[in-house]
Amino acid sequence: MAPQPPARERLLDAAEDLAATQGVTTTPVDVILDRAQVSPATLYAHFGNKEGLITEALRRRLARWDTTWQECVDEAGTPEEKLLALFSALSRHRRSLTPSRWCVFLGVAAETPRPGQDLADTLAADTDLLTHRLEGLATALVEDGQARMLARQIILIYTGVLGMILRGAEVETATAEGRRIAALAVRSCTGPSESHLP
Repeated sequence: MAPQPPARERLLDAAEDLAATQGVTTTPVDVILDRAQVSPATLYAHFGNKEGLITEALRRRLARWDTTWQECVDEAGTPEEKLLALFSALSRHRRSLTPSRWCVFLGVAAETPRPGQDLADTLAADTDLLTHRLEGLATALVEDGQARMLARQIILIYTGVLGMILRGAEVETATAEGRRIAALAVRSCTGPSESHLP
């Protein structure tokens, strides 16, 4: 029988799983402790409080998302495909971790109108990663000003995909449709002659 993970990892796993499927505010600390099979003292020793635990669980999830997305970008062959790799990364990410009802970061942000500074910074880091990477990838296709506009358009489409998943759409269907719409946004900036996407 495999040894049990350390208490810190069990707490992070429990917090991430429950935040993804049940929500933060509707999940009492006792439920997290029971899932992780640890005492309150262990949680407070490692994370200070529930928000500290949620913050660290989000940081770990963001690092995993960053890795998965970068892998999909690296696998893509053209600048257009690299920009649209966001959608294949979303599909792969959701298969590799606890599936969430939509986006754990958006869910926590919606449930936490007055987050502490560490949590606020972590939520902002997700948005910063999305914005800066898309803008950087878009600059291989269009001028800087247009790159920012194109990145914003793709973020809007991506957020719509997450919303459709929350409404019950199949992940693969929603991400494929999002990619097709984003490809149209790329074509609107680059012109049909420069895009090689179907």
